[in-house]
Amino acid sequence: MNKEMKKIAILASGNLLPGHADLREDVHELEEEIGKLRPCFAAFGMNLDVLNWRSAAKVADQYDAMLPLLVWDYFESNQGEFLQAMAQICQKTELLNRFDVVQWNSNKSYLEDLAAQGVHTIPSRRVERISKAEVERAFDALKCDKLVIKPDIGGGAWRQVLLCRDGLYPSKEELPPEGALIQPFLESVISEGELSFLYFGGSFSHALVKRPKDGDYRVQSTYGGREAAYKPSKQEREQARAVFDMLDFTPLYARVDLLRADDGRLLLIELELIEPYLYLDFAEGVGADNKGAQRLAKALVKKLNA
Repeated sequence: MNKEMKKIAILASGNLLPGHADLREDVHELEEEIGKLRPCFAAFGMNLDVLNWRSAAKVADQYDAMLPLLVWDYFESNQGEFLQAMAQICQKTELLNRFDVVQWNSNKSYLEDLAAQGVHTIPSRRVERISKAEVERAFDALKCDKLVIKPDIGGGAWRQVLLCRDGLYPSKEELPPEGALIQPFLESVISEGELSFLYFGGSFSHALVKRPKDGDYRVQSTYGGREAAYKPSKQEREQARAVFDMLDFTPLYARVDLLRADDGRLLLIELELIEPYLYLDFAEGVGADNKGAQRLAKALVKKLNA
């Protein structure tokens, strides 16, 4: 291994990599993110490769660290295989975020842990399997007429549905395949959008707001969602930081996603510690001068030299 330059691998799903027969629609996000990270990492003495997470364990001992930042298929009934691969990797090199964090964050039951610690989360009911009876109970218990049903192991709105009390019950293929989280729909996702706060090495980097296209509620780009720069108020920064400060560890990278409740409080919708898209376009600077990429690079160098 070249001792002068650290070797870093960012792990990605196969359907984001060249040559795949069915590339994801949002493959441009990988290109945009790596386009900023690679020159910035090089400026801090690190060579950056992008590897398929499924084969990364075989070469893990050739790298100083591996970051599962773009593993956007781990939840598509692949969680067991994914966690097994991450467990193998961390026996050979630094996995960041570390394995126990990845394992904890891969199931949305982590939201219950944070709620128990006092984090303001969206009220939720977690069930082992979705049924009409469970949905009816959720409408009553959550005192609402519109629900979001999402897999407890999921992301990117995969197998997620929006259901009105008097609406047509979704098909089995539309619903989460196994365990699920049921939450009241918050209209603020349409009226204001979802707020995202990025942290690197425990320090705030930048924020943005994600909004759905007209007639939808999903903020992901694959559904027509759009993003804009966002300058949070001091109070909003404090509310986001309150979530982060509940952790008893400092992740290398984290994204805190929040929605506003009717009373004005920001409620946690996701704490992304595995594969958050970093939205570096909304940090200042381009190329190796991108401040977000620099913050991540500095935090990684500090971690590797600790």
